[in-house]
Parts: sequence; structure tokens; C-alpha cells
Amino acid sequence: MNTFAQADTNNTGAIEKPEWDALLLDDKRRRIEDDDAHRDQIRKMAWFALWGMLLYPFGVVGTGALGLHQASEIIGSMASIYFVSVAGVVSVFMGVSNLVKKK
Repeated sequence: MNTFAQADTNNTGAIEKPEWDALLLDDKRRRIEDDDAHRDQIRKMAWFALWGMLLYPFGVVGTGALGLHQASEIIGSMASIYFVSVAGVVSVFMGVSNLVKKK
């Protein structure tokens, strides 16, 4: 892929002002698309973590209802670690995203 040839749309051997403007516009469009995809990624991760945190107690209750009392105790004892870990992953990801955005 020869980027100079692609940018030189009128084949003059030089990239002129209208061609530079088209490059800048394309760059801006790609940045907007990347930012949009990044926001979608953050939103999906937050929803995934939320659903996991909401469904976790049902896993404990469900294993108890199925008579898997040892599994219920094990899953229940892991709850404190699970909730802190999920909250930590989400907060670090969002914190780093905000630091990168500020730079």
C-alpha cells in the first residue's frame, strides 16, 4: 500500500492543500470512530461486570437449592474476593482511560 500515491489523488507528484484537507478529514473521522468504539467497549465491560455481580448471588442460592451445599459454601466464601476484583478491574480500566484521555 503506497500511502503517498493514495494521498496524491490528482497525480501531480505533490500533495496539495485540498489533498491535505482530505487526509486531515479522514484522520478526524477515524479518531471519532476509535473514540466511539472505545466508549462502547467501556460500556460493554461495565454491563458485563454489573450482570456478573448481580447474578453471582443467584449462583450461590442455585447451588444450595440443587443440594450442592459444599459448592454453595465455596462460591459464597469467594464472594468477597470476586466483588473486590471485578470492581478493581473496572475502576483501573476506567481510570487509565481517563488518564490517557487527559494527555
